[in-house]
Amino acid sequence: MDLPILVDSSVYILLMRQRLDPVAVLFEHYDTVNLVTCGMVQLEVLRGMRDPRARSRLEEFMAVMQCVPTDEQLWREATDLAWRIDRAGQTIQVTDAVIAAAALRKGASVLTHDSDFRRVPGLHVLPLPENLL
Repeated sequence: MDLPILVDSSVYILLMRQRLDPVAVLFEHYDTVNLVTCGMVQLEVLRGMRDPRARSRLEEFMAVMQCVPTDEQLWREATDLAWRIDRAGQTIQVTDAVIAAAALRKGASVLTHDSDFRRVPGLHVLPLPENLL
């Protein structure tokens, strides 16, 4: 079985800006059994969607994905992660710290179009396939 892949908000947003259906693209390129989400990704992506039908389709897709619980411990892990990155003289957006902490907890790679994740020690980052950029 392949390692889990947490799909970052930047992937969904990039695909939608290209007028592509994120659900169809992810089905085409990845074993969807291994795809992971978290509350922060869902919030970032779903809040900006204008088309109710497209939003509902994506929400249903995310509902069957593995979901990393956004519990009190995850907030502590994200806070510690952001603190360590800050002390190393770099920065990471708060939302990305939460997403990174969720991926680390799950042992997942992060599929992203966002360079912030490369600053996270121990996190495996996957770029989007070239044909999707």
